[in-house]
Amino acid sequence: LLVAVVLSAQATDRSVNAATPALFARAGTPQAMAALGAAGIEPFIRTIGLYRTKARNLAELARRLTLEHGGEVPADRAALERLPGVGRKTANVVLNTAFGEPTVAVDTHIFRVANRTGLAPGKDPLAVEQRLLKFTPAEFLRQAHHWLVLHGRYTCLARRPKCAACLIGDLCEYRGKTNDV
Repeated sequence: LLVAVVLSAQATDRSVNAATPALFARAGTPQAMAALGAAGIEPFIRTIGLYRTKARNLAELARRLTLEHGGEVPADRAALERLPGVGRKTANVVLNTAFGEPTVAVDTHIFRVANRTGLAPGKDPLAVEQRLLKFTPAEFLRQAHHWLVLHGRYTCLARRPKCAACLIGDLCEYRGKTNDV
């Protein structure tokens, strides 16, 4: 999961999903990925944006997972964020998905939905995250990230949002509501 999320930055899920099976077949452990090195990782991820930087980050991430964490992904934010290519959003995805922590990883979709609807307005992803954590009922926090991403991808689109099909349209504060479906 950690490798896929690192690869997903500035990339589509489709490109990551196309690249990772072959990479994982060749290097299914941090030790194996570290042994490949950046030059060995690059051919597997060449179709993903920023692949050279990501290959360097993955090789070093794998090396550090092996040396510092016994080959295991750490379950705390600070340790995750010290790994190459891992920022707050990536750490939140891993903490939520792999370790069941009630976190919200604010990506472009969530940022747009939160601000456009008035659900959790903020000037930056951290402000949006903090508002979502504060105002989302605890029992929904684990799934909120997924629901908001899907809403942003398929209904509350960046261009030409499908306001007429929106389930929360009556609560939405977006002034440019459309009738497009």
